[in-house]
Amino acid sequence: MRIGELAERAGISTRALRHYESLGLLPARRAGNGYRDYDEADLRLLRQIRTLQDFGFGLEDTRPFVECLRAGHPSGDSCPASLEVYRRKLAELDECIERLAQVRAEVSAQLADAQRARAALEAEADVPGGPPPRCELTPCDAGDPGRS
Repeated sequence: MRIGELAERAGISTRALRHYESLGLLPARRAGNGYRDYDEADLRLLRQIRTLQDFGFGLEDTRPFVECLRAGHPSGDSCPASLEVYRRKLAELDECIERLAQVRAEVSAQLADAQRARAALEAEADVPGGPPPRCELTPCDAGDPGRS
C-alpha cells in the first residue's frame, strides 16, 4: 500500500509516517516506481506506536516494541527490552502519582488555612465595631458609588 492509504488506515498524517521513517521506526521500502511501499505488518507497527503514545510513551520508548514485532513476535511487548520499558514507565508514573499526591496535600492544607482565615474574618465582622466584610472578587462593592 502507498503512504496515503497507510496514513488513512492508521489514522495519522503522512508527515508523521515520514518522521517515523526518519527515526528508523518504520521501514523505508520503495516499490519499483519509487513510491513508498507498506504492508499489513507496517500497519501493525504503527498501531503499536500509536497505542504506546496514547499511554504517554515517547517515540524512542516505542523502539523496543517495534523491534520485537519486526523480529516476528506476535506482540510488541513479548520481548525483554519491551518489558523493561514498561517497568521504567511504571516507575515514572509512580513518581508522578507521588508528586501529585504531595501537591494535592499541600493544596488541601492551603484551602483549609484559607477557610479558617475566612471564617475568622466573618466572625470579626459579626462583632460590633469589627471590620466590614470585603471581597475583591465578587461585586460586594456594587453599591459603593466611588467604585467603578
